[in-house]
Amino acid sequence: MSHVHAVVWLDHREAKVVDFSVDDKHVVTVHHAGGHRQVHHRAGASGSGHTNDDTHFFDEVVTALGDAQEVLVTGPGTAKTAFREHVAKRHAALAKRIVGVETLDHPTEGELLAHARKVFKRVDAMLGDR
Repeated sequence: MSHVHAVVWLDHREAKVVDFSVDDKHVVTVHHAGGHRQVHHRAGASGSGHTNDDTHFFDEVVTALGDAQEVLVTGPGTAKTAFREHVAKRHAALAKRIVGVETLDHPTEGELLAHARKVFKRVDAMLGDR
């Protein structure tokens, strides 16, 4: 089932994607296939700082988001911004549908959904959708 709104919470190990409507929700958890590998840079070294595994993981998250019309990206660390950069480079149509990127520690599924509902209520009011 496809919903208008979706929220993704992610770190470099897993992502939880919740697409929802007023009275329904669908949750998908995507696990990083390669486990967590931290990439460190030396001063002056070239490279993006992301492994090929990150690209595959982020693409799986994009697939899980489906055709949600508005997407909120959340997470505790740098994965959320790395994901947004990945989407901007490789998935332009989805990049236009991301309405925000916010820091959110490790919420329960209920807390994540409640936070997303508050954010989308503000976004929809600003856009005149509701």
